[in-house]
Amino acid sequence: MSQRQVFNVFEQYQKARVQFVQMVAELANKPQNIEILQNAGVISLLRPLLLDVVPSVQQTAALALGRLANYNEDLAEAIVKDNILPQLVYSMTEQNRFYKKAAAFVFRAVSKHSPQLAQAVVDCGALGILVICLEDFDPGVKEAAAWALGYISRHNAELSQAVVDEGAVPLLVLCIQEPEIALKRVAASVLSDIAKHCPELAHAVVDAGAIPHLAQMIVSPNAKLKCQVLSALSQIAKHCVDLAEMVVEAEIFPVVLTCLKDKDDDVKRNGSILVREIAKHSPELSQLIVNRGGVAAVIDCISSCKGSIRLPGIMMLGYVAAHSENLAMAVIISKGVPQLSICLSEEPEDHIKAATAWSLGQIGRHTSEHAKAVAVTNTLPVLLSLYMAAESSEDLQVKCEKSMKNILQKCTHVPALEPLLHDAPPNILKHVLEQFSKVLFPWIFRCTSAEGGQLSTSY
Repeated sequence: MSQRQVFNVFEQYQKARVQFVQMVAELANKPQNIEILQNAGVISLLRPLLLDVVPSVQQTAALALGRLANYNEDLAEAIVKDNILPQLVYSMTEQNRFYKKAAAFVFRAVSKHSPQLAQAVVDCGALGILVICLEDFDPGVKEAAAWALGYISRHNAELSQAVVDEGAVPLLVLCIQEPEIALKRVAASVLSDIAKHCPELAHAVVDAGAIPHLAQMIVSPNAKLKCQVLSALSQIAKHCVDLAEMVVEAEIFPVVLTCLKDKDDDVKRNGSILVREIAKHSPELSQLIVNRGGVAAVIDCISSCKGSIRLPGIMMLGYVAAHSENLAMAVIISKGVPQLSICLSEEPEDHIKAATAWSLGQIGRHTSEHAKAVAVTNTLPVLLSLYMAAESSEDLQVKCEKSMKNILQKCTHVPALEPLLHDAPPNILKHVLEQFSKVLFPWIFRCTSAEGGQLSTSY
C-alpha cells in the first residue's frame, strides 16, 4: 500500500468525523430529533470528539452538546453525569475563540434548567474560565461568557455570590461600556440577575460603578438594551431607600419618564417598574417623582396600554398615595382615579384587578375628600361586585374587601353609599351604616334643636 493510500484512510476518517458532528449539530437544532439522538447514545459519541485533533470537530461537538443540553433538563443532567463539563473547562484554556463560544454555550444551556445544574457548572470550575473570557479580545467570546454567568446567577443568591466572588462584576461593568449592543445588553442582564437577590449583592454591583453607566444608556435607541438597563436599575433600587437614592442621584429623572411613552411595550413596563421601585420606599422619593411629572406620566402610560404592561404603573400610584394625604391628592389631581376605575372594570386578569383595588384603597383611605374622589367614579359597586363574585380569586376578594373598608371608613358622600345598602353583605354593610350615622345624626341633632326638641319630618 502506497503512502498516498495510507493518507487517504486518515483523510476519510477525518472527513467522516467532521461530517458526523456537523450532522448531529444540525439534527440537534430540531426538537423532533432530540429523543432519537438521545436513544442512539449521542452524548457518549460526542464526548471523545471534544478532544479531537481537528479544531472544527471539537467546536462543532461542543455546539451539538450545547443544543442537546438546551433542549431539556434530562439531557443536561446526562452531560453532567458523563463528566463532560471538566473536559470543556480544561480545553477552553488552550482553544480558539470558536471553541470558547461553543463551550460557554454548553455551560449556559446546562445552567438554565435548575439551581442544581448551575451548581454543577460552578463545581466543575467553570466560573474562573468564564470570568477570564470576559477579558477576551473577541466580543463574541465576552458575550457567550456573560450569557453563561447570567444563567448561573439568576437562580439564587448563593450562585450569584459565587459569580461575584470570582471577580465578574467589575468586568461586566466594563462590558456595558463596550460598543457592541449585544454585549452591552447581555452584561446589563447579568448585573440585573446578580442585583435582584439581596441588598448585599446589589451593593456589589453599585460598588463596581455600574449605576452611572447604566443610567447613561436609558436614552439608547435600542429597545432591548433599554429594557435590560431599566431592569438592572430596578433590581438595584428595589431593596432599600439608600440604593433607590443612589439610582435617583444618577439623574435618571426626567429622562426615564420618556420610556413610559416608548412604542415598545417592554420598555414601558420596565420603565414603570423602575419608577414604582423608587416610589415605594419613602414619601420624599415619591414627592420627587411627583415634582418631576412622574405621576401624570404613569397615568398616561396606563391609559395607553393593557394587561401586564399596566400593572407596575397601577401599583406605583398606590405606593405614592399610601405615603401621605398630599401625595394621594396629587394622584387625584392628575386624574389617576378615573383611570384606575377603568382598569378595574376592563382588565380580565384577577391579579391586575387586585392591584387596582389595592391602589384605589390607598388613595381613598386618608380623608372624606379622598374617599369622595374615589366614590364618585362608581368604584364602590364594582369593588362589591368583584368581592361577591364566586369566580374571583381569593386575593382579589381580600383586596376588594380591604379597599372598600378603607374607602367607606372615610366616605361621607351619601349618593355613593346608597347603592351599597341593598347588596352589601353584613361585614360591608356595617361600615356603610356607620357612615350614614355620621352623616345623619348631626342632621337629626340640628333639626331637633331647630324644632324645640321635636323632630322635623321634612328632609
